[in-house]
Amino acid sequence: MRVDSWIWSVRLTKTRSAAATACRAGHVRINGERVKPAQAVKAGDEVRVRLGGRERVVVVSRLVRKRVGAPVAAECYVDNSPPPPPREEVAVIAVRDRGAGRPTKRDRRELERLQGGH
Repeated sequence: MRVDSWIWSVRLTKTRSAAATACRAGHVRINGERVKPAQAVKAGDEVRVRLGGRERVVVVSRLVRKRVGAPVAAECYVDNSPPPPPREEVAVIAVRDRGAGRPTKRDRRELERLQGGH
């Protein structure tokens, strides 16, 4: 079975094209080797997927041909991923005075800087 199809089937990515893109970008490894989207995956393989700044490490326990529900998908692999990092404190929300009008370009850039943008 193709690795991009399996990653999508067990709900590690939202779309198959996102899984294929992750493979092409080198974010998917099977047993330590970078793979292409059409690489075959079999039971017992260790698949490492890096998505959204977090690495998922799963061991394939079952192959599924079609996308399945979350409870069934969880039975198709053994999750050995490290725990997610703790959530950061809630960012300060900038409050503008009522009736102050639209923010200027300078105000908008300061807001983006505070919110962790550019």
